Amino acid sequence: MSEAHQVGREHGESRGRFVIRRGGEEAELTYSVTTPALVIADHTGVPDSFRGTGAGLALVQALVAAARAEGFKIVPLCPFVKAQSLKHPEWADVFAG
Repeated sequence: MSEAHQVGREHGESRGRFVIRRGGEEAELTYSVTTPALVIADHTGVPDSFRGTGAGLALVQALVAAARAEGFKIVPLCPFVKAQSLKHPEWADVFAG
């Protein structure tokens, strides 16, 4: 099952995250900014209540969209982000390596 998600972004100088809030819980994808041109996707956390909703994929899609809009490359240290990058070859332009 997939549903539309409202993905927010919290961005700081050296760290940031994409987040989906629902029912008092949060799903998140965190990242570290190494340079303006390189971001490391380091963790994706999705509560059990979000499982099967496409929340994790929506978070990765938001990261990919930001990379394209802002011109940075992604290092997929997080296993989930790495797996999604391999499932979506059309995103190869934004993944480093």
